[in-house]
Amino acid sequence: MPYITDTVTTADGDCTVRLYTPDGDGPWPGVVMYPDAGGVRDTFYEMAAKLAGFGYAVLLPDVYYRSGDWEPFDMSTAFSDPKERQRLFSMMSDVTPMKMALDAEAFFDYLADRPEVKGDRFGVCGYCMGGRTSLVVAGRQPGRVAAAASFHGGGLVTDRADSPHLLADQIQAAIYVAGARNDGSFTAEHAEQLEKALTAAGVEHTIETYPAEHGFAVPDNPPYDADAAERHWTAMRDFFAAKL
Repeated sequence: MPYITDTVTTADGDCTVRLYTPDGDGPWPGVVMYPDAGGVRDTFYEMAAKLAGFGYAVLLPDVYYRSGDWEPFDMSTAFSDPKERQRLFSMMSDVTPMKMALDAEAFFDYLADRPEVKGDRFGVCGYCMGGRTSLVVAGRQPGRVAAAASFHGGGLVTDRADSPHLLADQIQAAIYVAGARNDGSFTAEHAEQLEKALTAAGVEHTIETYPAEHGFAVPDNPPYDADAAERHWTAMRDFFAAKL
């Protein structure tokens, strides 16, 4: 898919982004794709291009831009190598919900100004840490998000005051959540709590658990599952087609 590399100025600096578009003439609905904890890398370039092929202008941001020119992670060892695990968790912890929301405001403004993009409400999707970001952004930028999808997202329900599920009454978007089995970061109890919160707030939503492990949708993750990944593409294509 065609793409451009650009810079979005946020409240904290300059964030490098890629904007992928379908072949042909636009404009198209805009979607922000949030990567997993490993950040932007070749796998996500391929995933953003694939989503664009469904008929969307897809913005892929470097969510770790505050860390400067960081070295990409090898996801086969990122969690098993102690030094890399420490580096990854340090970078993750710096991406707070407040920063997610401020960055999203800048991303949406950027999309709204692009001739390739139509409309003033957008889709968001994310994986692992990015799945959490999708729900945070839907709750903290409610007027800008029409549809939010989370795939093997972790930390959607916590005991912290900034837990994403506590934003349910702010959300105006349709929500799709695909959890993983045996996932301590999003358990069956968490799914039940999220279900109750979204239902009480009157939010249109679907919550499913795929028969695959955390990381199932991202090809360079060791738990990648081809069948679950294909299911996630079908679900996201249908979800965004109906809501954007």
